[in-house]
Amino acid sequence: MTRLILWLTLLLVTACQTQSFGQNSSDKVTFSGKLISENNDKITFSEVFLYQNETTILIKTELTNENGEFVFTGVPKGNYIVKTNWKDEIVTVTSITLQSETNLGTLTVKTQSQQLQEVVVERKKSFIERSEGKMILNLDSNIGSAGSSAFEVLEKAPSVNIDDNDNISLRGKNNVLVQIDGKLTPMTGTNLGNYLRGIPSNAVEKIEFITNPSSKYDASGTAIINIKMKKDKRKGTNGSVSVAYGQGVYPKSNNGLTLNHRNKKVALFGNYSFAYREGFNKLLLVRQFYENNNFIGAYDQDNFLKMDFRNHIGRIGMDYFANDKHTFGISVNKVSNRFNPNGENATDVYDENNVLSSRFRTSNRSKDHWQNHSVNLNHKVVLDTLGTEIVTDFDYANYGNITKQNFTTRYLDLNNNEFQNPYLLYGDVKGDLDIFSLKSDFVTTFKNKLKLESGYKTSYVKADNNLAFFDRSSGIDVFDPTKSNHFIYKENINALYVNSSKTFGKWSAQLGLRIENTNITGEQLVDNTSFKNSYTQLFPSLFVSYNLNDKNSLEFNYSRRIARPSYDQLNPFKFYLDPTTYKEGNPFLNPETTHSLEITHVLNQKIYTTLNFSRTNNNIAEVIAPSDTDAQVTIQTNKNLDTFDLYGLFVVMPLEFTQWWSSTNSINCYYGAYSGTIANTTIKNQGNFNYNMNSVNNFKITKSFTSELTANYRAREIYAFMDVNPIWFINVGFQKKFKNNSSLKLVVNDVFYTNRTTADTEFTNYKEGFKVSRDTRVAILSYTYNFGTSNNQARRRTGGADDLKQRANSSNG
Repeated sequence: MTRLILWLTLLLVTACQTQSFGQNSSDKVTFSGKLISENNDKITFSEVFLYQNETTILIKTELTNENGEFVFTGVPKGNYIVKTNWKDEIVTVTSITLQSETNLGTLTVKTQSQQLQEVVVERKKSFIERSEGKMILNLDSNIGSAGSSAFEVLEKAPSVNIDDNDNISLRGKNNVLVQIDGKLTPMTGTNLGNYLRGIPSNAVEKIEFITNPSSKYDASGTAIINIKMKKDKRKGTNGSVSVAYGQGVYPKSNNGLTLNHRNKKVALFGNYSFAYREGFNKLLLVRQFYENNNFIGAYDQDNFLKMDFRNHIGRIGMDYFANDKHTFGISVNKVSNRFNPNGENATDVYDENNVLSSRFRTSNRSKDHWQNHSVNLNHKVVLDTLGTEIVTDFDYANYGNITKQNFTTRYLDLNNNEFQNPYLLYGDVKGDLDIFSLKSDFVTTFKNKLKLESGYKTSYVKADNNLAFFDRSSGIDVFDPTKSNHFIYKENINALYVNSSKTFGKWSAQLGLRIENTNITGEQLVDNTSFKNSYTQLFPSLFVSYNLNDKNSLEFNYSRRIARPSYDQLNPFKFYLDPTTYKEGNPFLNPETTHSLEITHVLNQKIYTTLNFSRTNNNIAEVIAPSDTDAQVTIQTNKNLDTFDLYGLFVVMPLEFTQWWSSTNSINCYYGAYSGTIANTTIKNQGNFNYNMNSVNNFKITKSFTSELTANYRAREIYAFMDVNPIWFINVGFQKKFKNNSSLKLVVNDVFYTNRTTADTEFTNYKEGFKVSRDTRVAILSYTYNFGTSNNQARRRTGGADDLKQRANSSNG
């Protein structure tokens, strides 16, 4: 494998160097400068942007060093504007004409109040931006995000769909990975949703949507959603505090505190948030059973589940700048989430004549405690002034859960009298997951401006989950081996990658290749069965862009990805709703692989239009289907389909109607075609044309008082065997800013209480229709106060366990 990587690296370097020798470098120059504030303070580690003159085309971005100095190399001759980040604004520093190598000397960046001609505040960040193939949502620019949770922000995000089981899809793609600051979260489905509900939106800076990641990213997942938490970039001691209260049917509260301190050598940072949220899930379900197309019975079910979340999230860390070359960092995270699901299920049973014959009622009284702690150690060394550096990360994380489940089922006749003894089921669930990860990345730039990135990563995962169910109907605990299991899963992944990029004239290109070797074993101790698998796969990526002119550019993006089953999806445990309905994992799931193509047109760096196509083999689909052994028992699980083809068109269009009304609009159109066989039912290219529309409208009432209206519509969608009806909702918000650097926001989400899911599912001899309602209509009042000094400083992002934590056993939350 090592020889193959070396050969591929040599091939990429040789190819790019050959191309560079064919370019004329005499029309490119280098220029440099130094930034200081009006108080003669060095503006260190701040982004510097180079734009084409009189356009919004961003040419390059560099970072000032510890002395406030910056250097741009390989810039074509011409007219440019230099800008920088200054007090959370994009500020123009100077205009230049480049004909030869130039040193701009010391440039003073002043505030807008100085009203100097060379300083112009252009704009605040828009709600939706695009950068390096990513779509970015800036939450501070969205009033409606205030006081809610990260989950609720994703629910309203353009091109994001979340189903009734909290499975997240992006532009029609399922098995999306969710990261927090580049580190993947440890859960999927409902448990991931519960975790994201505990993260206050006020603690989130922005959300990145990466639909076609390059080979330098871990190959896992069809796409990546990266939630970036706020990190204050100012020198000195500073921070923020936020409080929020929301009221729907039940109360909700999100509160957070962030503290930072930085001097020349050390940056300290920490944050803490506490969320208390009460919510409900109401599920109306009608299930019909057939035999040889003849109706044999039905269940009419009414389920109501109420949960109260108490979520504590803490993080503390330090960066130590040993000298100009070496930076060391450490961060420690702790999460504790307690919630108590209380559910009531009422089921009416109908016979073959569709006549009510009996009833049963199931009560659920459970207690859950999920917790995790993790540590990251990192080191960065800068080897030369051309940008050569090595970044190394070591991660350890542990996830554990203790869950006590209590189900009581009573069987009633038509007069609501019990005709047999109640069935009492007790579950004792214990889970433990350990993740170890080591990665190192090398980046260098050659004299011909060829940039080369390479690296390796190795990881080891062990999941130990013990589920014991007991029948308490007789007054004593009787172990039930048909429902219990002890599942141990071990996984080792080794990866190498190389990525090469270069800009020549109007063209820029990036070519990469990643190799991943996977080794897994699984054991079910109750029935003494096991499985083992080992495979090595290649994951190429290609990104090419071309500037047609000052206003138009094109991008082409290709990648091959893999979505390994999450630990939750592999776990064969049963999680009951009632005796006839439960969820279980499938230890025999195969990983899915996806080839993905995208072509994007960018107009004025504002309007983005993307055409995309992807084909997924062994597509992992969540299904609700009848049991293979009992036709009147329904199982929610994951199965492999043969293929899934996705054709899509995505458009983002910001509009300025007046000086006081601006709007950011997006539409995502796609057709998803599913093929495969599940529960004796075969589908071939089954799907439909679907579209989602999102519009965020901002209204400037006064200089310090603004409002916002968000509208979202999702058309009917056929998802494999499920037919989901349209959904729409409207949110409104108001914001008042005060002179003491604080703000007050009022938001009402889902004003008309229309954000509810209804769908139908059909298999051979089985039909199901359901409707899900949640506590989505909520009024939220939030207050945020920022304090501290204001010299811009940047902190390095850390974290290396990128492909593991998303897949961690969701019962180990």
